[in-house]
Amino acid sequence: MSESYDPEKETFMGVPRKKIPWWPTIDYVKCNFCMECDKFCPHDVYARIEGEEKKLIVKNQYNCVVFCRTCAKTCAPDALSFPNKREITKLIKKFRSENK
Repeated sequence: MSESYDPEKETFMGVPRKKIPWWPTIDYVKCNFCMECDKFCPHDVYARIEGEEKKLIVKNQYNCVVFCRTCAKTCAPDALSFPNKREITKLIKKFRSENK
């Protein structure tokens, strides 16, 4: 039997995943709700809200693979953005040095 995913136990480079603020931000002015990012991402990061207004949200932010930005490449209107990779790298290094 396979273990279920537990974000509380996940780490990236020795740092708890919950301490790393890496996930997409959706610009709803640009988003045309094509859902290509959601169709592409195998990590269940997004959720679709159906109803009068279709909407895409980042539902499971810690499922996002740190430094992955591939979903943004599928977004024709360029509606997805990610944190600055250099800043996140500095943050990870800081957390790692604190835990030595």
